[in-house]
Amino acid sequence: MTTFTVYTADNAPAASKPILQAVKGAFGFLPNLQANMAESPELLAGYSQLWDLFGKTTLTAHEQQVVYLTSNFENNCHYCMAGHSTLAKMIEMDPAVIAALRAGTVVPDAKLEALHVFATQVVRERGFVPELAIDAFLASGYTRQNVLEVVLGVATKLMSNYTNHLVHTQLDPFMKGNEWTKPI
Repeated sequence: MTTFTVYTADNAPAASKPILQAVKGAFGFLPNLQANMAESPELLAGYSQLWDLFGKTTLTAHEQQVVYLTSNFENNCHYCMAGHSTLAKMIEMDPAVIAALRAGTVVPDAKLEALHVFATQVVRERGFVPELAIDAFLASGYTRQNVLEVVLGVATKLMSNYTNHLVHTQLDPFMKGNEWTKPI
């Protein structure tokens, strides 16, 4: 198995160092995901920029986590599912919503379920979502802007989910208790 370096802000490639320092400043520690991404300063920069941009969308913090957790589930990413489960709890998301997203079952909130269904379709169908599905998403109270914001969230997670699959990112200590394996 190929082993990838888990960098620190001290030993990372020069172009990755300022990004890692910013991430460490924001989180209070350096997550293993970004420590692995540092191998490619461009990947690290792209992910960091998309993360920041998705955080500025019109989707609420809870809705953003629905998109992220849905993408993590569909892409079978143990690292990001554990991390975003922790983040969802930190923003006081309904535990029943988190549990449903981790199980891939119906979310017990109609509007969040509409978002979950739409994000699932975007990931599974690689964007080839039927017009009826888009119409249903819009009818549930979301906007055309939200349609495209879901694409941004899915793209952000695609970068992290695939990185984690390739480099076998180890869970961070803050994720303890939120370990995850995709249900069959």
